[in-house]
Amino acid sequence: MDPMASMVSRAFFRAWRYLRRSSLIDMGKFLLVLAVLTWLLARGSERTGYHWQWYRVPRYIASIDGEGITLGPLIEGALVTLRITAISLPLAFFWALVTALFRLSGSPLARSVARVYLEVIRNTPLLVQLLFVYFVLSPIVPMGRFSSAILALSLFEGAYGSEIIRAGILSIPKGQWEAADSLGLSKFHTYRYIILPQAFRKILPPLSSQAISLIKDSALVSILAIYDLTMQGQSIIAETYLTFEIWFTVAGIYLMITVSVSVAIQVMEKRLRVDASFKDGT
Repeated sequence: MDPMASMVSRAFFRAWRYLRRSSLIDMGKFLLVLAVLTWLLARGSERTGYHWQWYRVPRYIASIDGEGITLGPLIEGALVTLRITAISLPLAFFWALVTALFRLSGSPLARSVARVYLEVIRNTPLLVQLLFVYFVLSPIVPMGRFSSAILALSLFEGAYGSEIIRAGILSIPKGQWEAADSLGLSKFHTYRYIILPQAFRKILPPLSSQAISLIKDSALVSILAIYDLTMQGQSIIAETYLTFEIWFTVAGIYLMITVSVSVAIQVMEKRLRVDASFKDGT
């Protein structure tokens, strides 16, 4: 082969390997999909005769005046959604951890309580649970709309998260438990220092999916007249009839939130892998 051609070929393959390892290919795929969706949307609007009015949407996101930047109702609703998520997520993890430990407990009462909780939550719709907590439990235990929504969401997501945590704990080799016993560690310290840190590395990806599901499921709290992102979108549509423009904007805001959470969790996963490799001496 000609030396010049061989050099060009090697340079091409090195560049291709670099691109495959970089995020440029993924970004190109995303832009391609976005272009196809935009084209389909444009074609569909032409056939249906819908008149798009995107120029009216920015005012509902933010506006700039003499006093500075004023947040629109959609951003205010997104902040409420983030607040609900920020409180519900740790609470859901707490319910999940407690339920998983109850399922693995030697106490028949604890296992029965956990089993009833799982069956009730997983076999009834979230919408029904929201209404039950607000209209039945909140008069007994004084709670407002916001607290009722957080409790229902955390209980719902905690039921699914508990099975993820239980599977992660069961995946830990039996030798780890025996090593803890040989060191004289109590059950609490065994979970705290040996079992849960190892299980957490394994269950982080599926738990991240549950976190994203919680963000999307939070849209149902609008049924309780909480002005989250979905409720704000509904109010704007009722006033302006910008049905498609507002719903697409709401979907885009949800997408940005969930993608941000996914990126943060990926960074955490990489950090955990690096820490684990460092501790193992590899």
